[in-house]
Amino acid sequence: MNTVQHIYFDHNATTPVAPEVLEAVVTALGQVYGNASSIHSFGQAAKQQMEGARSKVTTLIHASPRELVFSSGGTESDNMALLGVARAAPGRRHVITTAIEHPAVLGACAQLEREDVKITRVPVGSLGVADPDDVRAALRPETVLVSVMHANNETGAIQPVGEIARITREAGIPFHVDGVQALGKIPVDVASMGVDFYSMSAHKLYAPKGVGALYIRKGARWSTTTFGGHHERDRRPGTENVPGIVGFGAAADLAARGLVAGDLTAVAALRDRLEAAVLDRIAGTGVNGAGASRVPNTTNIYFDGIDGEALVIALDLAGFAVSTGSACSSGAVTPSHVLTAMGLPADRARASIRFSLGVANTMEQVDALANALEHAVARLRKISVYA
Repeated sequence: MNTVQHIYFDHNATTPVAPEVLEAVVTALGQVYGNASSIHSFGQAAKQQMEGARSKVTTLIHASPRELVFSSGGTESDNMALLGVARAAPGRRHVITTAIEHPAVLGACAQLEREDVKITRVPVGSLGVADPDDVRAALRPETVLVSVMHANNETGAIQPVGEIARITREAGIPFHVDGVQALGKIPVDVASMGVDFYSMSAHKLYAPKGVGALYIRKGARWSTTTFGGHHERDRRPGTENVPGIVGFGAAADLAARGLVAGDLTAVAALRDRLEAAVLDRIAGTGVNGAGASRVPNTTNIYFDGIDGEALVIALDLAGFAVSTGSACSSGAVTPSHVLTAMGLPADRARASIRFSLGVANTMEQVDALANALEHAVARLRKISVYA
């Protein structure tokens, strides 16, 4: 009986835990079991491990450890930022974001609308990139926050957050960046970018799920959104997930060294190899947002004449894990809001697949994926109602 070997090309949904990170987590689970808020030696050992991890994460983003609040992940960090800023200034009732944000940001904005906060969703062009001038034009005297993602989770398109930060600084308006898909893939320097809030998630960085962080610039106006304890300097109550945080720190350390060592250059070469093979061998295909500056691991390709979810299933049966877009939107019957915001018609948006590579992927795996795609697309087009 033949066993299908499964190869993973969905790293934007989540990453496998790196061996070094797993070792750090297991050690913390077994040996650092104290509550970091306890004053006895067990608690102080846990606190020391947690603060060491905090230092590693802030080193990766060029921030002070005192400016970092640990959370349960990117979604909580986004909610902490948007709700915390808006509620800290009840006299200002307007938030600016973009049409291509992650559901965590769009969901928080929807909640703010229920609290009578007006939301402006800035459009993007065909490359999936927001225009800073559109952000400037959307500013109002009552604007309390601008929130723009650093890298899009579906296309990998990098947003001009540095330019937008200059606009918000001139206007005296706080700026939040969802950095979940950028951290570890491109250099991040929150100080030089001039951002006030930056969201992160450990499980996109070869660390465990259930851990994230929010950078809050010293002096930024913000209020907590949860209550019940004095953890994280009164900013996020609840007993800290020390083993997960230790894993986050280990992953941040690996990422810092990976950016220097050129791991991501190799990943980008594999991404480009996959795109070239698909465009050369399969008719009716194209890369969504190909002309934009993108994170090195991500490509989003349309396959005209098929249904994207059918292709995902076919590839899974062939041993390859890919995605139609955000894992947080899996099962949605509507086409991707990111791709439709870029101007793609609904049928092409539904025919699009996201491939997100990781540091363990190889040239042989990419070539095998290209072969599987060629066969699967040909077979699906013969039976597809979209053809």
